[in-house]
Amino acid sequence: MSESIMGASPRRIDGRLKVTGAAHYAADHQPKNMVFAYGVYSTVASGSVKSLDIEAARRSPGVLEILHHGNFPQAFHTSPVPFSLAGVLSGSRTDEKRLPFEDNVVRYAGQFVALVVADTFEHAREAAYKVKVSYNESAAAANLEQGLKRKAAADGGQGHKRGDPAGAFDGGAQTVDATYTTPVETHNPMEMHATVAMWDNGKLVVYESTQSVVVHRNTLAQIFGLPTERVEVRAPFIGSGFGGKLWIWPHSIAACAAAKVVGRPVQLVVPRAQMFTTVGHRPETRQRMRLAADGKGKLVSLRHESLNTTGIGDQYVENCGGMSASLYSCANVEVTHGTVQVNRGAPTSMRAPGAAPGLFALESAIDELADRCKMDPLAFRQLNWAEQNEQENLPWSGNHLREALAQGAERFGWANRKPGVGSMRDGHEIIGYGMAQCNWDAFRTPCEARVTLTADGRAVVYCGAQDIGTGTYTVIAQCVSDITGLPLERIVVELGNSSYPPAPVSGGSWMTASVLPAVAEATRAALTQLKSFAASEEGGLPNAKAEAITVNNGRLQDGATSLEFAEVLKKLKIASAEGEAHTGMADTKKHAFSSFGAHFVEVRWDPGISRLRVSRVVSAIDVGKIINAKTARNQVEGAIVMAIGMALFESTDYDERNAMPVNNNYAEYVVPVHADQPDIDVILLDYPDYNLNEYGARGVGEIGVTGLAAAVANAVYHATGKRVRDLPISLEKLMDGVPTVSV
Repeated sequence: MSESIMGASPRRIDGRLKVTGAAHYAADHQPKNMVFAYGVYSTVASGSVKSLDIEAARRSPGVLEILHHGNFPQAFHTSPVPFSLAGVLSGSRTDEKRLPFEDNVVRYAGQFVALVVADTFEHAREAAYKVKVSYNESAAAANLEQGLKRKAAADGGQGHKRGDPAGAFDGGAQTVDATYTTPVETHNPMEMHATVAMWDNGKLVVYESTQSVVVHRNTLAQIFGLPTERVEVRAPFIGSGFGGKLWIWPHSIAACAAAKVVGRPVQLVVPRAQMFTTVGHRPETRQRMRLAADGKGKLVSLRHESLNTTGIGDQYVENCGGMSASLYSCANVEVTHGTVQVNRGAPTSMRAPGAAPGLFALESAIDELADRCKMDPLAFRQLNWAEQNEQENLPWSGNHLREALAQGAERFGWANRKPGVGSMRDGHEIIGYGMAQCNWDAFRTPCEARVTLTADGRAVVYCGAQDIGTGTYTVIAQCVSDITGLPLERIVVELGNSSYPPAPVSGGSWMTASVLPAVAEATRAALTQLKSFAASEEGGLPNAKAEAITVNNGRLQDGATSLEFAEVLKKLKIASAEGEAHTGMADTKKHAFSSFGAHFVEVRWDPGISRLRVSRVVSAIDVGKIINAKTARNQVEGAIVMAIGMALFESTDYDERNAMPVNNNYAEYVVPVHADQPDIDVILLDYPDYNLNEYGARGVGEIGVTGLAAAVANAVYHATGKRVRDLPISLEKLMDGVPTVSV
């Protein structure tokens, strides 16, 4: 493979379309005769709709229809077959099990109770405000504690146990028994959820902001009782999703039904306030960590018990203990999960689901245990490195965590850390150093692709994948260029359409590892066909054996004779040579697949003005072969900033009296802005993992989020002596009892 393109840093091939405004996102599509829908959302979190007065709204200008429980078209539930990675190309999934308007029961604030369709957006919104809803309101569970008082936690499964963790804990020389909590986080991508739906002779065509056109299509087909061939979902560009756009939500179903009722295309954009209620979130968690070490600092027991909130009637498990079962070497481990129903919309995957809150708890507790053992936090982690995956009793496919720790520590200057709390100062600021390991499973799922070599000299890739802003268009083009030798400007990548060969979800950091093998195989298949054309009597290389023809810089070569791809096709008056491929899962019976890394964080705390900031981050990441260094580094940097939000700012708050969201807007839901950006240094180790795929690439998007919040919390403890176990690390948690150090 050519190192000049694989591992290089070409600019995104879709970049010009985005910066010029030529890239059309879901809500940018406006079919002829399109009308607009606007939701009426519940203003109570628990109860039922007693009555719905829609007369004033019906008389409002431009109104075409008002949908509600009493007149919503028939819809069906999806298949009860569990969604799996192996079946991702044919799978269907909804996170909110209840279909929109299925009954009059209200389970959370912001639930759809009616939908107004009108000729303009303004008319639809005006009429929606005129709909008067009366409720039979009942007591709501606003948070995890209230949910537990109402009903005991349900078993979430996904547990693990080995050895005798309780007995080993009791016999440990040093122990930690602490509880950590994380609040609800809301995805809030720049592009809000949006659907443009239209029916054409019984076929449903949908422009959707989705991270999976294929699963979205499959799900809509089941809900409306259609064969998949009569549903097409298009998402050529997505304004990010962070997991919130993986699965179908009520607005998409409602928009499709409305388009069917009014007989015209319908656009429905979810308002920002309802991005906090009806399209998922990272659930609230409570995690108890019990760790023990022997007299030399070796882990002898690790127990991780987590609870997370889930919606009424839904069962979403935040797999907080997933990394705890294998990240460290420990003979005695127990991981359990439980779920607690509360009156909030269904939670869903959010970037690095499970691992982000789970590693906050684990890596905070590891730091506490290192402190109890009077060991440097880095040395403690190095001592307890896992040589293999002890959960699965399999060797790692690749694990360069030790090198990540060493390189990150050296680049950061960890050796300069003074162990005493508050012992490092720069003027009025107290400096804290903290670190944590990061970890994320590596996946490869089935994928299909088609590559066409055209008579005008291009290579065109068709794949039902989608680029959510991570650079998928570009890495696919790099793959084709690597095999054909064609320059990137002669490669066209067509994504985001469910009519193309099916591809997996753009989530879980598995897209690159899954799509590259399919694209590579399809490209080689197209070249094989082209070689057979060339070896024919009129193909230009009639004396050659097709299998002996080589490929070099976009040309077919046989001895001293070479032809451009297009020349062969023109000689035969053939439009194209094509190749298709269907690739499968990685072999998980011989190796355990995971990505690793380490974060080193510097915080600065000025107690005089109560100012805390993350000033510097060094992250060393082991994610296999780096296909595009620019986009890979960009993903890690973005994940780090997102995790700083998790550590210091983000929390969706609910009124404890009625479970109503109180900061469901961008003014009061605080996220990092430019002034909060630290100096970020990302080290990409670049060790190919050929057991996962032929390019050795693993996913990059999720891992940067994991562990970073713990590294911040550990740095805050080093600076202030405050061990914050409840995110976010707000200023009021630091302002009392700050130690004074004489200098």
